[in-house]
Amino acid sequence: MSSYTEKSVTVLGLGPMGRSLAGAFLDAGLQTTVWNRTPGRDWELVQRGAVSARSVEEAVAASGLTVVCVVNYDASDAILRRDAVTDALKGRTVVNLTADTPDRARDTADWAAKHGVRYLDGAIMTPITTIGTPQAVLIHSGPTELYAEHQPVLDALGGTHTHLGEEIGRAAAYDIALLDIFWTAIAGYAHALAVAKVEGVTARELAPFAKGIATILPPIFEEAAEEMDHGSFSGEGNPITSTVSSMAHIVHTSEAHGIDAGVMRAAEGLARRAIGLGHGTDGFMRVAEVLGRR
Repeated sequence: MSSYTEKSVTVLGLGPMGRSLAGAFLDAGLQTTVWNRTPGRDWELVQRGAVSARSVEEAVAASGLTVVCVVNYDASDAILRRDAVTDALKGRTVVNLTADTPDRARDTADWAAKHGVRYLDGAIMTPITTIGTPQAVLIHSGPTELYAEHQPVLDALGGTHTHLGEEIGRAAAYDIALLDIFWTAIAGYAHALAVAKVEGVTARELAPFAKGIATILPPIFEEAAEEMDHGSFSGEGNPITSTVSSMAHIVHTSEAHGIDAGVMRAAEGLARRAIGLGHGTDGFMRVAEVLGRR
């Protein structure tokens, strides 16, 4: 008879996100076992009822489901791919919510299959403050039946869970693409604040207008998605030639104040590349098609 129950879960990795995951499982009444490479991070969770495992082997043996959330797949490989741990995981399920690349997810799935470990990959798309609340967003990929089996426990993390399909790398692919949007936007905002400051505009003064820019993006995202999927890049409202002119103004103003404009120079370079290929009358999303050419 198994020593674990369907209402048990193990969490490996107790950084800020890992602690939030474990806390949500505890709040849902699940028997939660925790382990972290650095001792001491489980104190508060133990006070709330978590079981502190002395080793990874002990942690994974305590539950049919192990959730991993560490810094990257180098770290998760170092934890999971030791003989004693691999043996303890046989027949059990690992849900890896560690962020890394699609290829690393596929490699880990191959390792799991060779060693009798059931494997799901996933990603957390919202901050630690959302875990256990309706605002959490998590994405998953891997065998449909395996996901359905463990969904009731994963639902304890709150919010929206989306199974993206059986191809194990899909969750990581979504994660990479969405983080690309986020960090490019945040880098742009940081640069904008720097330029505004040297022109005598405070961040607080600019913020309401920056929020206005953010509100026009969702319909642009939808329109751009249609263009990309259908290969039609209309520049009727704003051709790339006009876009390049705006970008050049940003570069000039930045560099006149000694502010590095490397990010915008890169974007301008991509736009000029598209123009050079004969797409000057197209819209800016033609750049995505040009980037994807092999």
